[in-house]
Amino acid sequence: MIIGYLDLCTPEETFVKTESSTLAFSAFMALLIGCAGIVATLASNSQAILLDGLFNLIYFSVALVTIKVSKLASRPDSESYPFGYSYFESLVNLCKGLLILGVSIFALVDAIAALLTGGREIAAGLAVMYALFATAACSLTAWVMHRSQRHVSSPLVAADKLNWLVNSVISAAVLAAFCLVMLFERLGWHAVLPYVDSVLVIAVVVLCLGVPVRMASQALRELLNKTPEEAIAVPVRQAVANALADTETQEVRVRMVRPGRLLYVMVHVVLPDQSDVSVSTQDLLRARIDDEVRRYYSPVVCDVVFTADTRWAAPSCGLLVEKHT
Repeated sequence: MIIGYLDLCTPEETFVKTESSTLAFSAFMALLIGCAGIVATLASNSQAILLDGLFNLIYFSVALVTIKVSKLASRPDSESYPFGYSYFESLVNLCKGLLILGVSIFALVDAIAALLTGGREIAAGLAVMYALFATAACSLTAWVMHRSQRHVSSPLVAADKLNWLVNSVISAAVLAAFCLVMLFERLGWHAVLPYVDSVLVIAVVVLCLGVPVRMASQALRELLNKTPEEAIAVPVRQAVANALADTETQEVRVRMVRPGRLLYVMVHVVLPDQSDVSVSTQDLLRARIDDEVRRYYSPVVCDVVFTADTRWAAPSCGLLVEKHT
């Protein structure tokens, strides 16, 4: 009986290899399309193609870091990084968003300048060939990213999928515009031809500018330890309440952050002064809380603290300067 390689791996090992191979494929396609874009730009003089090529070359450089981070994020915590490596995922996604935003703004300014100075002539035939290739390649890569999400629950892959969807839209818009250029040439509308490329770049940047902004802002909120969106926070709080439904408490305070793929939940349970909850019972309650939370989200780290003093559950900012005698 022959056992497949994946059958010999633990679930964690299988996850890492699938995620890494998916990100590696994304990096390869970014390099391929980026190089093709630069070559096509030199031949066609199209800034729209240059924008597409720069997008992909920048994404390739970040993708190399992304592959490394995907392996780090699956590791347990260490002495140097006591809360694990998930924050690196947020940092990478922030860099991706800012890089794409920077290239978009640069392209927008350049296109406006070209528009005000009479536009630029392009070789439409070669541009159409590149745009057709880029649209097909980007759509294929986006489909692969989408399929991989059936087996890989990763914010890095999710961000890559979003990038390739945007890239597909950009490439399709470029293809449609260059087809219009060829149509205008046949109709003899030569006066508008120099402006098509610049108008196309402006339209694409304006329509897609929200994507890198959302990507960067989401990653920034994670790095600043902001509570996750209500779709995650509300079910988690309810799960904690369900786990403690049969336990008498004075107060339950739930704090949570989600750096990258990992949800970190801190629960302070304030027990009555005369509570007879033993240490073994507390451990059972910890296990129950952890199980309930995992029904709604995973991977997750739950730290549950039991106390009879409400000040340990209160916001900590006042305690940082308070002196006790």
